[in-house]
Amino acid sequence: MPSIPMNQAIREALHEEMARDSSIFVLGEDVIAHGGPYAVTRGIAEKYPDRIRQTPISEAAIVGTAVGAAMCGLRPVAEIMYVDFITCAMDEVVNQMAKVRYMFGGQTDVPVILRLPSGSARLIAAQHSQSLEAWFMHVPGLQVAVPSTPRDAKGLMKSALRGRDPVMFIEYKRLYSVKGEVPDTEYVIPFGQADVKREGDDITVVASGPMVGKALEAARILSAEDIELEVIDPRTLVPLDADTIFSSVEKTNRAIVTDEEVRRGGSSAELSSRIAEECFDYLDAPVRRVAAADVPMPFSPVLEKLAVPSVEKLLAAARDLVA
Repeated sequence: MPSIPMNQAIREALHEEMARDSSIFVLGEDVIAHGGPYAVTRGIAEKYPDRIRQTPISEAAIVGTAVGAAMCGLRPVAEIMYVDFITCAMDEVVNQMAKVRYMFGGQTDVPVILRLPSGSARLIAAQHSQSLEAWFMHVPGLQVAVPSTPRDAKGLMKSALRGRDPVMFIEYKRLYSVKGEVPDTEYVIPFGQADVKREGDDITVVASGPMVGKALEAARILSAEDIELEVIDPRTLVPLDADTIFSSVEKTNRAIVTDEEVRRGGSSAELSSRIAEECFDYLDAPVRRVAAADVPMPFSPVLEKLAVPSVEKLLAAARDLVA
């Protein structure tokens, strides 16, 4: 299988699905001029000039246009330059996109995909570095995908483009350039299907986004200490493959949940609560969480490094659990 970066994997998914389905179109800021800030939409304007629209700087207009187009039978893929800017379109996301099918009694679908570059990268500070998965998990009607590898990103994007639901597609900026093997044959990855990235018997680590790679690195280090981590990537937080997570915890009897959101009220809180409720009788220790500090993302390189969860923090949590 060829090894490609995540931004290319998502680009391939868009090109392949646009060739398959003429109702798919792309819109967003700079999606033509620069292929978007991370080059994901590069080449679409040349191949499908009538199916890409470069928009003014108005997230409310971008999402509102996407919702209206979806209700009329199209499949819009809207890029929000940074997930932080979705705050300018929360009415369109929360009160419209998420609720239209329910409020119209199932008479219409809203298959909008919002591509949301997320997380810390390039020292762009508090207004461009947030991780907001938990916000969207809290809203019934939205699906939330968080790929951690190029293979998962392409497969999940293709699945999203064939679905009926609005999808918040979280793309961690630091992962765009990370390469991984991607099949050169047709495939999709269904939503609600977690992936066991590494098997182990001692501690279950439920990791999403960039924390998957850090969990795997921690697992390699701890293996030399005879501590074997089982690393599970949910891939989609909504719908959540809870069965795979629970089965792992029943085997290991210990659990760590890690993500790059701030710890207070993050998706790690929801997942650890589910584990504590459903697997209480199997747990030999409380569920631990490793997440970002409860602070706005600093601009200082030294402070940013302290705010973001690290391999070292995962190692400390795991060693404490088996002590």
